[in-house]
Amino acid sequence: MQRKTIFYLIKAICLLAMMGGLTYCARNPYAPSNKKYRQRTKSYAKVLRREPSPINGPEGIPPTSWVGTVNFNMRKPNLVIIHHTAQHSCEQTLKTFTMEQTQVSAHYVVCRNGTIYHMLNDYLRAWHGGVAKWGNLTDINSSSIGIELDNNGQEPFDPAQINSLLVLLDTLQHRYNIPAANFIGHGDIAPGRKVDPSAYFPWQQLAGKGFGLWYKDTAATVVPGSFNTLLALRIIGYDIKDSTAAIMAFKRHFIPADSLPGMNEAAKKILFNLQQQYQ
Repeated sequence: MQRKTIFYLIKAICLLAMMGGLTYCARNPYAPSNKKYRQRTKSYAKVLRREPSPINGPEGIPPTSWVGTVNFNMRKPNLVIIHHTAQHSCEQTLKTFTMEQTQVSAHYVVCRNGTIYHMLNDYLRAWHGGVAKWGNLTDINSSSIGIELDNNGQEPFDPAQINSLLVLLDTLQHRYNIPAANFIGHGDIAPGRKVDPSAYFPWQQLAGKGFGLWYKDTAATVVPGSFNTLLALRIIGYDIKDSTAAIMAFKRHFIPADSLPGMNEAAKKILFNLQQQYQ
């Protein structure tokens, strides 16, 4: 009888709270995924605490011995990869990233109104890069932070969203000492396969704050006759296996108004200018 009374009392309190505009009694729609997150991180913590088992070598060589060093810390990310969600709301993206069957995730999601959702500890590996390459790095997910912007890829980015992104990038840069050149887009690491964060993304604005590089005035730039376009793209970081896709990815990032194939003289000046900064 007493248990039944308590049940109705809690129900009445929640009803009054909802009528008053409060939502703490409402069920969290992400409670199941949050529970799985906690379970998985707990299992990883057990692995970290476990002393490694011996490795048996060839006959006559004793197995390895475990001696714990005192000089270590957490691995930290050194790249930030920016995406657009290609979806139509933050809620849709949050649902996508909390369903196991989708097999995709990101560390942060930034909504159009500037709200930031932190979905994964920065030291853990999100599944956002896919098949990609930047310089000699092919396992992008293991060394990067993935940031998704709520945008369908066919529209400009909301100023409130970009303002929140800048605050987030500043935090990450100072926290992990990430070089300015290492703030790039999904389309940069996967040319021909991905185009995000689209030609609408304000890369120049970000570079002005120290997140990514940008070219200087090219009016007086003279491109040497020996200038190798593909080598310059490779120096910056682009995968030039598909040279056409690499050029289009470069243009989408640095010359978004030029969607034509190939490199004209103006584009070569910009590339030459950037190559000098990346070297």
